[in-house]
Amino acid sequence: MEIVSAVTGCSNTARCLLVKGNANQGGPPLKLKQVGRVKLFKNLAPPLIAALVGLSPICSTPALAQTVDIQRGATLFRQACIGCHDGGGNIIQPGATLFTNDLQRNGVDTEDEIYRVTYFGKGRMPGFGESCTPRGQCTFGPRLKEDEIKLLAEFVKFQADQGWPNIENNDD
Repeated sequence: MEIVSAVTGCSNTARCLLVKGNANQGGPPLKLKQVGRVKLFKNLAPPLIAALVGLSPICSTPALAQTVDIQRGATLFRQACIGCHDGGGNIIQPGATLFTNDLQRNGVDTEDEIYRVTYFGKGRMPGFGESCTPRGQCTFGPRLKEDEIKLLAEFVKFQADQGWPNIENNDD
């Protein structure tokens, strides 16, 4: 059988196709053939399901991006901060830990304030920003780029909000 064209409106519950009949069967050369809803569903179901899954919240990339940023922040923290702030503490100045209560008491409880202190330093903490001044307030070690300090600020805020759970070491 060869499909000639689709005919719409042949019934409310099925689609009909105009097809060429087989001349050897002695039937009419053209006839209507119904295509059931099951076949239509089988043809449409896979693309519809793929579209729904692709648009669903479980496949959203912001959560994945946030996880990657947290991992990058953890790596930077291990490289630049853990010497003084292991586990969110502070071995130099015990009242200036990275736990929420101390951050709030010291006025450093937002990502912007954490960024500012990390970049320029405060009190006994040196600044790590590339353009940190005055020189005596800044680290003598390697400096961090602005986007790295932003990641660190996000990471520290996230960890503080979580009560500083353990940082897994991924052998970075």
